[in-house]
Amino acid sequence: MYNSDTELMFPMRVADSLKNARGDQWAQLVNEVTSDQADLLDQSAFVLMMVKMGGCVACNSDSFRAMRGCTQCARQTIRRFRGSDQDLVDQYRQYRGDMANHSKKG
Repeated sequence: MYNSDTELMFPMRVADSLKNARGDQWAQLVNEVTSDQADLLDQSAFVLMMVKMGGCVACNSDSFRAMRGCTQCARQTIRRFRGSDQDLVDQYRQYRGDMANHSKKG
């Protein structure tokens, strides 16, 4: 079964639909990474966080997640996260820092 909402890894186009999935801190983070002022590093760190949390690497076309599509999978991933919104923001900042350090080395 093919779902037009399914991609190889978390698509940034889905991020805006996650804004209301949690509280204010989460909504503010989503606003930051989807704004016109967000740079590639901001968006890449957000994608990396979602890929790791959602298990995009292990997803394949025959999986239940792929059949539902990236939008539904991402919403479920964020809703099921057991930490606080601050934990999500901290995780994003950690990935952003890691990516910035990696790009400086390269």
